[in-house]
Amino acid sequence: MSRRHAAEKRPVTPDAKFGDPVLAKFVNVLMIDGKKSVAEGIVYGAFDIIQEKTGQEPLKVFHEALDNVKPSVEVRSRRVGGATYQVPIEVRSSRSQALALRWLIGIARGRSENTMTGRLSAELLDAASNRGATVKKREDTHKMAEANKAFSHYRW
Repeated sequence: MSRRHAAEKRPVTPDAKFGDPVLAKFVNVLMIDGKKSVAEGIVYGAFDIIQEKTGQEPLKVFHEALDNVKPSVEVRSRRVGGATYQVPIEVRSSRSQALALRWLIGIARGRSENTMTGRLSAELLDAASNRGATVKKREDTHKMAEANKAFSHYRW
C-alpha cells in the first residue's frame, strides 16, 4: 500500500432512472462480473415490488432503510503489548454508507425468497421498518462497541 497520498475519490455518476448517486453506488455494489444491466434490473424490479406493496415512493423507502442500517460506531482490533483489544471507533459517513450497502446486499442474498428482486425488496422493506437481519447486524455492531467502551483510550 502506497504511503505517498490517499487515493482520490472518483465521482459516481447518478443512476439513469432516479438520478440518485447513492442508488448508483448500490447498483455497483450489487453488480457481479461487470453485469450492470442485470444489477439495475434487480434493483428497479425490487423498487417496483416496493411501490406495489407499500404505495410509497421506493427511493424514499430505500433511503429510510439505508439510514436505519448505517452504523455510527464499530470496533477495530488494536494490538497493545501482546494483547489484542477491540477498540470502539466512530465510523466516517462514507464508510457507514458503504457498510450499510454491503450489509443490505449480503443479507438479501441469504434470504429464502425465490428471486433476487423479491429478496432485495423484502430486505429493504424490513430495514425501512426497523426490523430484519440488517438492522440486527447494526445493533450487534453497536452493542459490541458499547461492551468494549473500556478500551476506548487505546484509540489511535
